[in-house]
Amino acid sequence: MSVTDTLTQKLREAFTPESLDVIDESNLHEGHAGHSGRSETHFRVHIVSPAFAGKSRIERHRMVNDLLAAELKGGVHALAIKAKAPGEA
Repeated sequence: MSVTDTLTQKLREAFTPESLDVIDESNLHEGHAGHSGRSETHFRVHIVSPAFAGKSRIERHRMVNDLLAAELKGGVHALAIKAKAPGEA
């Protein structure tokens, strides 16, 4: 299973999102510090889930980072997160 698929599966199972996009942006970081030359190292996540209702931006980011801790300790170098509750613009 690809890293993208693993991230997607874990986020779906944990947060039951209304919408979810996991975008591999590794190609945008070629030549930058932290880029190892491998693919699937830099990601952007856009997620809308009821699990984020009433939570601050920092709390939402912590929830996602905690869930994906193994991947962040492994090959994922960067993770940009946009987490919203349903109905938020």
